[in-house]
Amino acid sequence: MNTGPQNDWFDKDFYKTLGVSKDASDAEIKKAYRKLARKYHPDANPGDEKAEEKFKEIGQAHQVLSDKESRAQYDQVRAMGGGARFSAGSGGPGGAAGGGFDDVFSDLFGGGGRTRTRTTYTGGGDVPPDLADLLGGFGGGFGGGGYGGYQPPVKGGDIKSSTTLSFTEAINGASVKLNMPGGKPLTVRTPIGVKDGQKIRLAGKGKASPNGGEPGDVILTVHVRPHPVFTRDGDNLRIELPISFDEAALGAEVKVPTLGGTPVKVKVAPGTPSGRTLRVRGKGVKTKKGTGDLLATVQIVVPKNLSKEAKQAVESFKAATEGEDPRAGLLDKAKAS
Repeated sequence: MNTGPQNDWFDKDFYKTLGVSKDASDAEIKKAYRKLARKYHPDANPGDEKAEEKFKEIGQAHQVLSDKESRAQYDQVRAMGGGARFSAGSGGPGGAAGGGFDDVFSDLFGGGGRTRTRTTYTGGGDVPPDLADLLGGFGGGFGGGGYGGYQPPVKGGDIKSSTTLSFTEAINGASVKLNMPGGKPLTVRTPIGVKDGQKIRLAGKGKASPNGGEPGDVILTVHVRPHPVFTRDGDNLRIELPISFDEAALGAEVKVPTLGGTPVKVKVAPGTPSGRTLRVRGKGVKTKKGTGDLLATVQIVVPKNLSKEAKQAVESFKAATEGEDPRAGLLDKAKAS
């Protein structure tokens, strides 16, 4: 019997390979495997032969210890063989050496004593039928598909979802309940200051992996309804501030609304033109990086209906400013260009 690969396999301590105790739970084994697989994966260590070999060993250990039946068999073999160490029989297939690989398996799988019942499986070697299946899928010299016979776990699929928030909810953050496949809702707290069209990744909340890998993610797209007064410019808030002609001409102190707060007073300097922007610091969007400002753009409002007295006042103002031309030089500039 050729015991080379088998003897090498049973000489390894799979618990030590994963860094767990012999009585480790399935969850502990799975957690340890994931951590080591990420660390030694060939894609993360290109050209590193030692990391590649370590990755194969980790895959072997996980395949044995993650399966309840194979783990039980492995534990029995270790107990009967003094720590999973075996010596090959001498003198060929019928060698007379005692305590070898076949003796342990004949006892373990029902052979008893020195009587050996051998079954040859496709792939070569004399291995009990149930153990042949166990060995056939391992990497590190036992054949099978994938990378060295080891099929790495696949991450579960992502789930795409969307939600619509009010302008204020987006600025302050909000709790959103998502309807997930299977009927179980998922409650999510959106980040403070989330923007329209922003995608939020909820790690580990997606579909389960088909072979023990990490679950997928939920990709949440946020839509934000417009506000009737405020618009967003990065972390700043913008507002159009209507003022009267006399406020613009003579100067004034006017109230400016803030988002969800009390109004603030700002000074309009005498002679302020329409379109000038006034900055109110610290009244914009609050984020982890800081707080933006409130930008109020002045718009001079012209009254549609003037009383007799108001009309006379405007006529007097017109006469008093007859020499001023707001369009002076405009025609010349237009011709020059």
